[in-house]
Amino acid sequence: MENVRLNVALLRRKVPNLTSAAKSVGLRPATVSNLCTGKIPVSRAEVRTIIALADLAECSLDELILRGEKIDMIETKIKAIDLFAPLTKGGTNGLVARPGMGQLVILAELYYRLKREGYISIMLSPKVEHPEVADILDHVDFTVNTIEEAYQKIMELGQNKDIIFTADRGHVANGNIQDLHNKLEKVGMNTVTTFLLDLSGEVVDEDLPYGPLETVWQFDADLAARHKYPAINPLQSTSSVLEGAHLDQHHLSIQQRSQKLLRRYRELRSLVQVRGIDQLPVSEIQTYKRGERLEAYLTQPFYVAEPFSGRQGEDVDLPTMLEDIRKLLDGSYDSAEVNSLSYIGSIK
Repeated sequence: MENVRLNVALLRRKVPNLTSAAKSVGLRPATVSNLCTGKIPVSRAEVRTIIALADLAECSLDELILRGEKIDMIETKIKAIDLFAPLTKGGTNGLVARPGMGQLVILAELYYRLKREGYISIMLSPKVEHPEVADILDHVDFTVNTIEEAYQKIMELGQNKDIIFTADRGHVANGNIQDLHNKLEKVGMNTVTTFLLDLSGEVVDEDLPYGPLETVWQFDADLAARHKYPAINPLQSTSSVLEGAHLDQHHLSIQQRSQKLLRRYRELRSLVQVRGIDQLPVSEIQTYKRGERLEAYLTQPFYVAEPFSGRQGEDVDLPTMLEDIRKLLDGSYDSAEVNSLSYIGSIK
């Protein structure tokens, strides 16, 4: 089928409160979220679902469904992000986490990394004071207090600048973020990549907390508890970059094989914790150990954490990361100690 996807920008503009709107017409918010990010391809959606979304947005099916448009990813050189849920350039990207899972560290690291690539960061101050935000302000180029200030700063920087804009969920609920996106769209400003986060942590209990998103990074409590950072859930995080033909097929194949391995590894891990690894069949022991190695490899030292971790930050470009993981999946590193793969960059 021709490459198709939902017009997420239109949905965001026309139906700001998509969660309640979806429920009101009998749609599951989780289904709508997965359609927006591409986790469920449009080609596999029920016809009634697409029609209901078009009715909610008061648009035609031709307006709701985009054909052939390319979605660009921003390569962060952070392994877990680039593999499982690539950052969507010019899109809206949501972080779903409880406090203490590392979302602010991820943001600070992205500010640092993307600044090297010429990006400029703007943060809209949260509506409620959160002392922990002070820890990342050193990495932000500009802080603004209102949506109007944000708009003026973006316009001042101009079309030729790639901009990272960050806001707390409180500004989403009252429609401020949507108003900003609408104003930017009207003047043809498409160089702004938006991050939305919820510093209260309440976001984890909702299916569609920010409205339509191009990328969702779901943070994982178990990974955070075991100090395996970045604690990005490899099974629940997703991006519209993964949909259709937007991603290189080799990348997509490695991503899918990695998810399959980690899904089984997580199932086996719960058994191993209770009964021990010796109770697993030989074939499952191999799966378990490869999953353990892959999980370790996906940890990564961050530049902004160097003073606290004592580890030098590491970049891993996409081709290198994919080749490392291919070899790991194929068994080339079956003799490697798990600890030797933890908090490294590429495999030397």
